[in-house]
Amino acid sequence: VQLQASGGGSVQAGDSLRLSCAVSGVALDAYAIGWFRQAPGQEREAVSCTSSRDGPTYYAAAVKGRFTISRDYVADAVILQMNDLKPDDTGTYYCATSCTGRPYDYWGQGTQVTVSS
Repeated sequence: VQLQASGGGSVQAGDSLRLSCAVSGVALDAYAIGWFRQAPGQEREAVSCTSSRDGPTYYAAAVKGRFTISRDYVADAVILQMNDLKPDDTGTYYCATSCTGRPYDYWGQGTQVTVSS
């Protein structure tokens, strides 16, 4: 099983980014897929999660209404659409095969998001 996160970049506040977590080696529906982020000097935090094809989704309070998570069955990827980005959204974004981010989950390599004011 491999996860590959991509789509990060440096943007201005109010801009949008679309992160992709490409899943290979297993069916896209085999796992819940979560997005997490870690800012310098801070602990990793959960951002959003899709539990299954038709199951519930989760959003951290700080991103609710601005971020949308979805599954792309053509690309075998989980997409995190991030709108109205804020400087506090800056960090390295990771995807993993759970909604809680356990050490033994499969993890993507991370993609950097930098939002300037």
